[in-house]
Amino acid sequence: MNKIKKDWNDIKINDSWAIFKIMSEFVEGYERMAKIGPCISVFGSARTKPDSRYYQIGVDIAEKLAEGGYGVITGGGPGIMEAANKGAQQGGGKSVGLNIDLPFEQNHNPYIDAEHNLEFDYFFVRKVIFVKYAQGFVILPGGFGTLDELFEAITLMQTKKINKRPIVLIGKEYWAGLLQWIEHAMLDMEHNVSAGDMNLFVLVDTAEEAYQYIDNFFKSHALAPNF
Repeated sequence: MNKIKKDWNDIKINDSWAIFKIMSEFVEGYERMAKIGPCISVFGSARTKPDSRYYQIGVDIAEKLAEGGYGVITGGGPGIMEAANKGAQQGGGKSVGLNIDLPFEQNHNPYIDAEHNLEFDYFFVRKVIFVKYAQGFVILPGGFGTLDELFEAITLMQTKKINKRPIVLIGKEYWAGLLQWIEHAMLDMEHNVSAGDMNLFVLVDTAEEAYQYIDNFFKSHALAPNF
């Protein structure tokens, strides 16, 4: 029992010191991102290969966004993230990577601007940066991490913690089943969401449709940090 108490006390001490590391990640992230200007966060799988049509869509939408004056934020890794950073550079825009230290998959891709390559140890700090400085969210096919990022954005808008921003899912074939389940099970059967919540996002199939939705949105909404 004494050993358990000692081990637990050691954990509490380490937790207290970790606060300073967490604070430093927030401070650096806020200071660097505030200088970049309006951006769109692009989410998607790290496992998507360059020969995938979704990789090319990622390049295309990021290039269009860059040409339209937006910076592009990704998780900084391979796959869809690489595609979006590549498109941002091709479009002459700012290409931002929010890298996370992982035991697999994550090495920063070569298309991130050197001055816009940020490193994080904590997922939750990284997610705050994704949301705070994003004027919108483009979601391409991905796994659990992509779903986490998608539902984080939806939840913050649903609960009015941030103002409404465009959330665009690209890939009708990929996302249709999930959206049907949300509408059938969550909305119609259990009433766990409201009908209006279904208007917090749109589903499209092309980079052009995604860009037009975002561009039209900001003809009547202001560009500003989310909180």
